[in-house]
Amino acid sequence: MSRKSWHLPRRTFLQGFGASLALPFLECMGADAKTSSTPKRFCAIYFPYGVSLPKKKSDESKWQWFPDTEGRDFQFNESLKCLESLRKQVSILGGLSHPHGRKTGGHDTADIFLTAAEFKGGQLKNSVSLDQLLAAKLGNETRFRSLSLSVDGGVGEATRSSTLSFSGSGQPVPALHNPRLVYNRLFGKEDQSLVAKQQELANSDHMLDLVLEHSKSLRRKLGKHDQEKFDEYLQSVRQIEQRVERAEKWLEIPKPEVDATGLHLDADDKTPGELIKTMFDLMFLAIQTDSTRFLTYQMGNMNGATSVATKFPSLLGFGKSQHSLAHGWNKPGGAEALGKWDRFRAEQLAYFLQRLQDTPENEGNLLDQTMVLYGSSNSTTHNNTNYPLVLAGGGRLGLNHGGYHRFGSDVPLANLFVTLMNRLGVPSSKFVDSTGEMTELTT
Repeated sequence: MSRKSWHLPRRTFLQGFGASLALPFLECMGADAKTSSTPKRFCAIYFPYGVSLPKKKSDESKWQWFPDTEGRDFQFNESLKCLESLRKQVSILGGLSHPHGRKTGGHDTADIFLTAAEFKGGQLKNSVSLDQLLAAKLGNETRFRSLSLSVDGGVGEATRSSTLSFSGSGQPVPALHNPRLVYNRLFGKEDQSLVAKQQELANSDHMLDLVLEHSKSLRRKLGKHDQEKFDEYLQSVRQIEQRVERAEKWLEIPKPEVDATGLHLDADDKTPGELIKTMFDLMFLAIQTDSTRFLTYQMGNMNGATSVATKFPSLLGFGKSQHSLAHGWNKPGGAEALGKWDRFRAEQLAYFLQRLQDTPENEGNLLDQTMVLYGSSNSTTHNNTNYPLVLAGGGRLGLNHGGYHRFGSDVPLANLFVTLMNRLGVPSSKFVDSTGEMTELTT
């Protein structure tokens, strides 16, 4: 298609008086939009300890997380009723789990939610997570390959991880948990001059070169076990090297400008409602500005009573801690109590999905090109089968929604990962223990 005189490039900036401002999407950018590839995105959102699963004919049956019937005519129960307006954009998935996680400890499965790895005995080495695999293949077009968020932040500890993301070597990718830090990373202005920043990156590059050069001779002097540890260290150094290279590439491209009105950037674990909403707002802005296309958000880790998020339900008026709600779901009144917490979390998901759907992108909307996986690695506390899962979005990527699908125990969750990878443009026939695709979810 030939460019008309009034067509503007998609990445056009207004410049003057030393300032640069990214333009919003305009109709005159339509030529670019139709000829360039539309972004394909993946987002995973995790919550711990499972959901409320009372018996179907009990007094509390309306708080059963899963629908009562399979197929496209299912009805949402109270826990997920907030998704009704998004019915055509979501699928409810039951029966799935990671076979490698079925016999591990009940609080030991969050680490493998996106990796499907097997922890044998004292061997706690993880493998690459789905988001990081996709980011490695497709993340070169954005300022940030991926964005890892959580409530607790950092990496946590083995089997009690505070991040969903793991590198190609199975090392945890630290998650951000402070909204203001997330905002500054995505949209904050650089204080240093361009020349000073270039010099800083050049110095970092030089130091990394010296470290890697020295490592060659040092490694030869180490025993086998120490070599393995040293290789893990070198992997971290190489990841820093890659970040420096990306920073150099994007140095002269201004960060997007966004409206921060309504963002509670100082929210913390004392104001969980504002904190969770703000994190979802930041994820939305990251997608809207195409700052990254691969995101994870862990709404709480599996570290029992010590997790920051365990106090959120009581702070929000749900009576008990998250840990207590999860353990008491099968006691009198417990299914309703946990069900109301399930509903609160689902409302945050619905808010995020609705924002994506309400935001135009080319001939569709942001949700059309964004696959969102929401769920837990427990059905109930200490039960590592029948993960409660919602898959949303990706309508223009080949996903077919609007139903409740119940799978047998012979279908590993990794089959879903293979299905998503193929629709996102990473042709794959295998992910860990996968056995095929899920044609029930595709057009």
